[in-house]
Amino acid sequence: MIKSIEFNNFKVLRKAVLPLGRLNLLIGPNGSGKSTVFQALRVASGTENIAAERVLSVKSPKDASVGFVINWAEPFDGPKSTVAFKGNRVERLVDDRAELFLAAARFYALHADAIARQVPLVPNVQLGPDGSSLAGVLDRLRDEHPERFEKLNEELARWIPEVDRVLFETPVRGQRAFLLRTKAAQRAIQAADLSQGTLLALALLTLAYLPEPPPLIGLEEPDRGLHPRLMRDVRDALYRLAYPEQYGESRSPVQVIATTHSPYLVDLFRDHPEEIIIANKHGTEATFERLSDRPDFEKVLEDSSLGEAWYTGILGGVPVQG
Repeated sequence: MIKSIEFNNFKVLRKAVLPLGRLNLLIGPNGSGKSTVFQALRVASGTENIAAERVLSVKSPKDASVGFVINWAEPFDGPKSTVAFKGNRVERLVDDRAELFLAAARFYALHADAIARQVPLVPNVQLGPDGSSLAGVLDRLRDEHPERFEKLNEELARWIPEVDRVLFETPVRGQRAFLLRTKAAQRAIQAADLSQGTLLALALLTLAYLPEPPPLIGLEEPDRGLHPRLMRDVRDALYRLAYPEQYGESRSPVQVIATTHSPYLVDLFRDHPEEIIIANKHGTEATFERLSDRPDFEKVLEDSSLGEAWYTGILGGVPVQG
């Protein structure tokens, strides 16, 4: 698991340290480095390459060193991993275990259109970064882990009471698509005709029920497009990934990094301030601060909810004029 990331002249993160635990909810204004964290981890994994001039902080001199350091925690307190940008090259110093962890990490920005697409049937299909291939992932889950698939259906019916089951069809040979069956009329609705929120909810729920999820999952606004009443379910899906032992699962925990702009979701983490990380923007630079490290956060919450305190700017992490 990653303990922290130290950034040096990397975009808006000129001098910033991001502390991390099992579950991390990043909050802050647009342009405060939340998505930049995911880009950095993709670079560290070797799945993305980018020139130094494109990531150099605005106010840094052109010859400034650019990169970041990843500090590791359990289960391997191994050596630090370093990433440095040298012109058009990226130099990565990562040991073997860290290499495997980063290579298996996945980052998602879910989109309803991609989720709804029919997919070719291929072995070992994986969910795409935008939620594509969901039909194949669900089909594989049904075939290889039927008990888990049934539990997913039960949970889906609780999240979205008007539907009760995932069904499948073969629109053309070698292709698979999914449908949802309505509870009342027992009518199958094709994925393309489902609401955006329903599709996003199903993709997120599927991630939470994977038998062997990635060791690290990054989620861009998992609450986007969902009704505020579903925020508690979103939070619980994140907890299922990060704390499997609390749900009777024997698999390894997933390190989850999620971003949000929803005060409703933020408010549900009131009892776990160590899982909230505030990104504060100062002009063209940004820094990170764990909510539990603020000496005043308990006093602030005496008079307001956590979501309200963040939304009104009392805790920082909001757009600032000037």
